Amino acid sequence: MKFWLLLGLLLLHEALEDVGGQHSPKNKRPKEQGENRIKPTNKKAKPKIPKVKDRDSTDSTAKSQSIMMQAMGNGRFQRPAATVSLLAGQTLELRCKGSKVEWSYPAYLDTFKDSRLTVKQSERYGQLTLVNSTAADTGEFSCWEQLCNGYICRRDEAKTGSTYIFFTEKGELFVPSPSYFDVVYLNPDRQAVVPCRVTAPSAKVTLHREFPAKEIPANGTDIVYDMKRGFVYLQPHSDHQGVVYCKAEAGGKSQISVKYQLLYVEVPSGPPSTTILASSNKVRGGDDISVLCTVLGEPDVEVEFRWLFPGQKDERPVTIQDTWRLIHRGLGHTTRISQSVIIVEDFETIDAGYYICTAQNLRGQTTVATTVEFS
Repeated sequence: MKFWLLLGLLLLHEALEDVGGQHSPKNKRPKEQGENRIKPTNKKAKPKIPKVKDRDSTDSTAKSQSIMMQAMGNGRFQRPAATVSLLAGQTLELRCKGSKVEWSYPAYLDTFKDSRLTVKQSERYGQLTLVNSTAADTGEFSCWEQLCNGYICRRDEAKTGSTYIFFTEKGELFVPSPSYFDVVYLNPDRQAVVPCRVTAPSAKVTLHREFPAKEIPANGTDIVYDMKRGFVYLQPHSDHQGVVYCKAEAGGKSQISVKYQLLYVEVPSGPPSTTILASSNKVRGGDDISVLCTVLGEPDVEVEFRWLFPGQKDERPVTIQDTWRLIHRGLGHTTRISQSVIIVEDFETIDAGYYICTAQNLRGQTTVATTVEFS
């Protein structure tokens, strides 16, 4: 019995040595077919929320997409960039999608009713063509579709297009000016612009005072340079007045602009500041009488006068004269004085009564009156 027990223990010992010392892991069981072999973890996974496109933002982008296209030759068209450079002499053709398209372009082309410019409307688009272009044509070209209800039309802000075009011309770094000297009025309540616009976007432009001779820095605080407008005075004051000019440099060449006289304006903007004065308020028969209406205002704001007088209904002949001039009122302040005078000769009884003057500008009107009696 002991013999068989010892033999069994010996055989068991040999079997264990054949395994090579490998031990089965504890609690391990054979995996069944199809069972997931990825070990579970204790990490909590955040549920993924599918991204939903913002329909409103997509629609607004589509709605604001430019309707303008530029002809590139060989029947090709492409949407123009915010700024485009062309050589003077090239033909410009722009098209804007829409059945009723309106255009805006540099005032230079409109002022002279230039025959080089043609605007046409077809069934599906509007077309603007400019031939024999020059440096003077540099500026903003824009279009928009009109929404009409009967005879009433309005601009569709969702269907617009615009581009600023530089027409580069040899020897012309600045957009040509119709005069050799211009006046820029400095108003304390709004920006002022010295219109030194260039024909090449790469041009370096500086502003200079004539006397005392020095460069005026565009520091971004008081003065900034905008190649589409010129040098912009953000908050004009009397120290800015004087004669200035601009200098442009590009491609190793330089050019001086026309000169600009900067005049500071004393009178604030608004309806005309008006006074009325008669040469006499009591007039004898047969004498002459004059009534003067005076307006002090901004130098560049025109004033129109209208008169009402006693003999008007009887078609009494009178003489009316309108004049204006610039006056300097110390500290460099400049004011426009506009006057209208009504003259009545051989005063009669029908000429006695109220003389009423109405002065009007773009910002409103003012009415003043005085009486003239027969003595």
